[in-house]
Amino acid sequence: MDIAGKRILITGGSSGIGLEMARRMLQAGGRLVITGRRTAALGEALAMLAEAGEVTGLAADVATSEGRAETIAASLKALGGLDILVNNAGIVRGGRLEDVGEDEIRAMIEVDLTAPILLTRAALPALRASGAGLVVNISSGIGQVALPFYTTYAAVKAGIAHFGEALRRELAGEGISVLNAFPTATATPMMASANVPSAGLESVEEVAAEIVQAIIEDRREVVRGGPERLALVARNRTEPDAVDAEMRERKAAIAERARAHIAL
Repeated sequence: MDIAGKRILITGGSSGIGLEMARRMLQAGGRLVITGRRTAALGEALAMLAEAGEVTGLAADVATSEGRAETIAASLKALGGLDILVNNAGIVRGGRLEDVGEDEIRAMIEVDLTAPILLTRAALPALRASGAGLVVNISSGIGQVALPFYTTYAAVKAGIAHFGEALRRELAGEGISVLNAFPTATATPMMASANVPSAGLESVEEVAAEIVQAIIEDRREVVRGGPERLALVARNRTEPDAVDAEMRERKAAIAERARAHIAL
């Protein structure tokens, strides 16, 4: 897909992977609307992106029906249609399941799974009218190989990936394609509280660059982490007991990092 001239909506576009994707897609000639819940962060993002191209910002919470309706309406008004929807907005709360509050569990389900499903449903008429629409779902490596102490997050990220896979098959031949992306731990504000050494984080620039390149190349999947990650994903399917054993050895370290990992 040639991004030049494409009308693009990125949720959670005020920071992290979404912001870097926005910058790169503007440089490629796209026309953008980015959303975010935090007005101040959204303003800073728009100031950074202003010189790169045509971009509009919208402060909206896509976890609410009102926020989703406002997002679609404002995007169509600003862009005159929609060619690409990037479901990037996400939150996380790590920790042992019984230590995570019900409100925190429900928030992850609403933001990371329910919101992108319903936003995509609302966007489908505009994407279909495009004639060459695209839905991009930003899942997570945890959605492929689940980590202990991220039980709900693993569930919703696996859920959005399967949503994307099913939707791709549902829309086959109808002018709308679907791309699922699976970043590993990335140096974003969302990871700031996870206590992961910087050496263990991928750069936002590299992750966003591959996702944007995958859009250009009409790929259906991006799995970050290199050959070792691909091998782990394969072993998780064929040798789950072996992966369980490896996780058991790392359990205490994962628990410590997850305990304070909160970005809601």
